[in-house]
Amino acid sequence: MGALTVDDILSDLPVGFASLTLRPALPESAIDRFLILDSDDGPTDADSTFVLLIGVRGRAALPALRRLLHSPPPVVAVKGAREDFVDAEELLRAAGTGLLLVDPGADWDRLLSIAKDRIQPRSYQSEVLTLLEEDLFAIAQTTARLTSSHVVIEDAANKVLAYSTVTNDIDELRKASILARRGPRKYELLLKDLGAYRELHRARGPVRVPARPQDGLRERMAVALFAGERIMGYIWLQETGEGFGPDIGYVLSGAAARASAELIRYRNQQSVHMQEDRIARLLSGPAEAAASARSEKIPADRPAALLLLGLPGPESQADDAALKHGELANLASIHAAAYKASAVVGQYKSGTAVIVPGLQTAGAEAGLRALAEAIIRDAGRHLGIHPFAAISPLVPELTALHSVTSTAEALLACAGPAEHTRVATLDGFEGEVLFREAAANFRSSPFRHRKLAALLATDRELAVTLQSYFDACLDVAEAARRLALHKNTVYYRVSKAARSTGLDFGNPRDALVTLLHLEEWAAKHPKNEGNP
Repeated sequence: MGALTVDDILSDLPVGFASLTLRPALPESAIDRFLILDSDDGPTDADSTFVLLIGVRGRAALPALRRLLHSPPPVVAVKGAREDFVDAEELLRAAGTGLLLVDPGADWDRLLSIAKDRIQPRSYQSEVLTLLEEDLFAIAQTTARLTSSHVVIEDAANKVLAYSTVTNDIDELRKASILARRGPRKYELLLKDLGAYRELHRARGPVRVPARPQDGLRERMAVALFAGERIMGYIWLQETGEGFGPDIGYVLSGAAARASAELIRYRNQQSVHMQEDRIARLLSGPAEAAASARSEKIPADRPAALLLLGLPGPESQADDAALKHGELANLASIHAAAYKASAVVGQYKSGTAVIVPGLQTAGAEAGLRALAEAIIRDAGRHLGIHPFAAISPLVPELTALHSVTSTAEALLACAGPAEHTRVATLDGFEGEVLFREAAANFRSSPFRHRKLAALLATDRELAVTLQSYFDACLDVAEAARRLALHKNTVYYRVSKAARSTGLDFGNPRDALVTLLHLEEWAAKHPKNEGNP
């Protein structure tokens, strides 16, 4: 995209957001970049530049405007009311610079986003850098939800790479660093005076920075992002009123592991498509898994497991299901990285997969269950969704993980309808998996018990009673309680079904035949259609 004019930017602004009180002397002056300046910044080359002057408003902006006009820009945006800019307008008019007055209550971040989209062409960043930014913003937003704080991710030079949604609960110094995409110099010096960076480099873990109300600085937690001994950047959390919870260190460690991995991957210029396909490659077979493990530096010769996450029917079919799947994957990635830094998280078929390599055999299942339960708990608390999970059996090494993929998928199918269990393992659902496999084979078979199939198709009342009877393990009294009927009524209906079909429900073989038919019938008649 070529250069544009101030009118092109104005056309994208919301009504009432800002007004051009002074037009540039040359209305068609080309703008090909934007610049964010703080009131303390010195003279700069602002030719062909759309300037956002932050940190100052009204008459207080006059000294900064004078410095700016050493190389006047086509237009400058500043917050305040017009009556406060009488002197400034004379100064800018003489220089030929336009004045865009931004409503004091407007969000600078919104104006920055609009200007950036207009001025920077789509090709400004490479595909890898674009996806890196998207991943880091997702990590920041998810971490903010889990910790009820504001999150900023910086590189080693304190340039802001990503941040969570801006709210009114952030302090002025943090707001300024987001708008300028790097921490103001006075902010960096303050943190250095507090010893924050020195402690971050030494601790290699979360560090608490106390509040400094006299400097407008709220309490913070931070962690440095490492690649070996090399510092890749930092994650900063600012409390937003409720203080930090007891699990803040755990969540922040997971976020750090995820962000470090993304930064390292970008530094190595790895293919975007390779990132998307990591799960598929690790589950495709021994050769592909071994190659992927070597590329990703994942331990391949130690036990591994697969954790699958799914959403219940209504949530998976909602309009925002795709968004929720993405948010769930982001949340899972932070928990998984806190549990095992080498864990790999991504979309798999219609759900989310977590590959956990490098496990110790002893206690692995308990740890994986705790991981799954933490993801499910926080998804409900912070995302408003209610996922369920399946944990595959442990395999002796990563390259064998493909052999338990179908087992994990079968377990996930069992966990979905389960009323009291949100995490399915083979020990708890082995019988259910086998029965579902038998039911699937039955559905693909052309053979049916003619009398039983006819009864289920024509007598819904009898079918519902028979299903409740089998669900109650052939206990007439329990089936009657579930159906709110007298037990003699249930006994009569069950006896009628036995006489009509010639089947003996107490006989294991006849009971299996009946169960398979009832399973097929139930799939065609959901509970909300009258099936209790």
